Amino acid sequence: MKIRVEDAKKKTLQLAESEPASHYPALVELEDAGEARFIAPVNVAVQAYWEYDHLRAEGKVETRVALSCSRCLADFERDLSSEFTIFYTPGGTMSGDEEVELSEEELISVPFTGDEVDMANEIFEQVMMEIPYKPLCTDDCKGLCPNCGADLNQGECGCDRRGVNLKMSALKDLKIDK
Repeated sequence: MKIRVEDAKKKTLQLAESEPASHYPALVELEDAGEARFIAPVNVAVQAYWEYDHLRAEGKVETRVALSCSRCLADFERDLSSEFTIFYTPGGTMSGDEEVELSEEELISVPFTGDEVDMANEIFEQVMMEIPYKPLCTDDCKGLCPNCGADLNQGECGCDRRGVNLKMSALKDLKIDK
């Protein structure tokens, strides 16, 4: 999604787009890595206007994603939704080599040059922040049995798991002679 700065200086812009995840190269990389599969378009609605010395963009990003549970490995789907406010300030980009102290306002603003602002990176960031680090199919997912690998959400497997500390199981047959 691109915003023409001159248009935003004249009036408040109401923008909306619905694009497949393949429209955003960073989301394609996420799919290629097997971390998520986007099963619905990425819907973006933005209100943009010029405020003092910067462009203010307020909006919402929504999509649906298929993930793999980090406990039981089952595939499940989840809706992702994120509301955001981003300030775009005119100016150059910062070099990664120089160390600069940023004010609180500078931390939440993105520099831009030219007469257009491309929001693709910020849209990607909003989607990424909504994808859980450890996705769970349900909050009470029981995971897999450490002995036989059965899905404990389907029922007990019959393995004896009492008193077993998997972290130390490699040492159970260690014999120390004095």
